[in-house]
Amino acid sequence: MQFAMTVFALALTTSRAFSPLVRRSIRPTTFRFAATTSEPEVDVTTSDADSSIYNNEEEALAKMKSPFLQVMRDRGFLHQCTGITALDEKLIEKGCASAYLGFDATADSLHVGSLLQIMILRHLQKSGHRPIVLIGGGTSKVGDPTGKDEGRKMLTEDVIQQNMDGISQVFKKFLTFEGDGEGATSDAIMVNNDDWLSELKYLDFLREYGTQFTINRMMSFESVKQRLTREAPFSFLEFNYMILQAYDFLELYRRHDAILQLGGSDQWGNMISGTELGRKCAGAQLFALTAPLITTSDGKKMGKTAGGAIWLNADKLSEYDYWQFWRNTSDEDVIRFLKLFTEMPLEEIAELEKLQGSEINNAKMVLANEATALLHGRECLSNIQETAQNMFSGAGESTDGLARIFVTKDELTEGYAVLNAFLNLELATSKKDARRLIQGGGAKLDGETISFEGYKLTMEDFDGKTEVTLRAGKKRAGVVEFQQ
Repeated sequence: MQFAMTVFALALTTSRAFSPLVRRSIRPTTFRFAATTSEPEVDVTTSDADSSIYNNEEEALAKMKSPFLQVMRDRGFLHQCTGITALDEKLIEKGCASAYLGFDATADSLHVGSLLQIMILRHLQKSGHRPIVLIGGGTSKVGDPTGKDEGRKMLTEDVIQQNMDGISQVFKKFLTFEGDGEGATSDAIMVNNDDWLSELKYLDFLREYGTQFTINRMMSFESVKQRLTREAPFSFLEFNYMILQAYDFLELYRRHDAILQLGGSDQWGNMISGTELGRKCAGAQLFALTAPLITTSDGKKMGKTAGGAIWLNADKLSEYDYWQFWRNTSDEDVIRFLKLFTEMPLEEIAELEKLQGSEINNAKMVLANEATALLHGRECLSNIQETAQNMFSGAGESTDGLARIFVTKDELTEGYAVLNAFLNLELATSKKDARRLIQGGGAKLDGETISFEGYKLTMEDFDGKTEVTLRAGKKRAGVVEFQQ
């Protein structure tokens, strides 16, 4: 119990509130303990920039034999690894290795910030290995404190289930799962960590695994240091997260022979904890491999725009808006993003890298087409490109690729506020944002500038048509359709 009391004391000094660990005991859990080894712990205190594998393991990277690691190396996916040479040998030795990547169910859709990790799983499978998609139905009850200014909002089990249903859709577009393919050993599986975390008995868990973690070690993690410097309290509930994530790795090793955890570099400390727990409790040689956190050339976080998050589910963001996001990539980012977010051969990307001036727009078109085809299918590109051509030339009538909302006769009779229309079409992030758009002359209705902030759509605006088009600036548009 010394571990529990120490953590509790720490929590009281760093948090103004204590939240009990969400748990539910269904059946007894059997724990097996293996003698610890004397392998050195991996350093988790180096800065993100200093720990890049491209800077520290150049010779080892040049000798990679694993097709998966070669792809990761050549396309820019690598950042940190617990032992790149040993991992390379293990992947060759096993032929088909199992690796996992976790996604907590904090929203009903993933956004483009998660796409890098999904692409890694896709490359893993195409290289002959088995991806394990771990949905954090259990850890979502706790909330990952990494990189957060304050604690996550506590989610109910119903909301978590809805979010799980939403985010699970996208993986089948990138991976072949058991039952959907030809029964290959590399067929992916999807698992939910609530299946084992909610069955744990808290005291048994602390006695068996709490002794494998020291407060000294946990406090050295960069993610913990950053959170403690912020004003918001760091709750005991959240402090448990890294232990639960580490236990996930051990459990997936025991259940599915997972030897590798993949993730972003912000998860490095948590991932290291998993490899060390597997070594201490199961005598297992486990590996952690991170990818860099992707920011755009202006330093902004990937997937965050003025219009909101770039969602991967079509019911949250239209195919056209997704395509337009990639089309608007800066000149400095386009080649890097072609390597990371498409499957174009590197030789073809190298040819596009030679483009100069306005010709770089051709590379952006290729990026938009290839990235959109991976997520939504290549068949949607013709409608998207027709819509884009009409948007810029003012010709034609096709709006098939645009985001769309529906209004009824009763709503139009009463008057449908144009501010709500811009907000619901995600052409503005708030009514205040929509007002600024109108004040700046960037809001248009079927090509006509909207000058009145209180403007309401009525039946007269449709004038026998079934839809009208709202535009926010030159590149973003959506459709309001009259539903009879």
